[in-house]
Amino acid sequence: MNTLILASAAGALVGLALGGLGGGGSVLAVPALIYLLGFDPAAATTTALLIVIATSLTGLVAHARHGRVRWRTGGLFAAAGIVPAAIAGALSVRVPAGVLTAGFAVLAAVAAVRM
Repeated sequence: MNTLILASAAGALVGLALGGLGGGGSVLAVPALIYLLGFDPAAATTTALLIVIATSLTGLVAHARHGRVRWRTGGLFAAAGIVPAAIAGALSVRVPAGVLTAGFAVLAAVAAVRM
């Protein structure tokens, strides 16, 4: 039961960040899944991806209803990212969990500084 409460609280915070800021869910979800819920880095990354897809789709539908989606640009952006994401995902299973977590931490820090 304690895990359910912890997962719900972490999920609510990630959802608020995604809804309010329009992005950044994985940067919050991955550490929460690893350090609060005990996921290994690979499972946390995959789970965070599924969470972000689900929450992003709700935002997409809302904005599409109001005509605020640039479908062509979004499609091109997605198409350009699919192959590199698939390659990186396939290679990530060969990277030790500690290295993967450290790389994610560096990426999150760089994003924080740049923002």
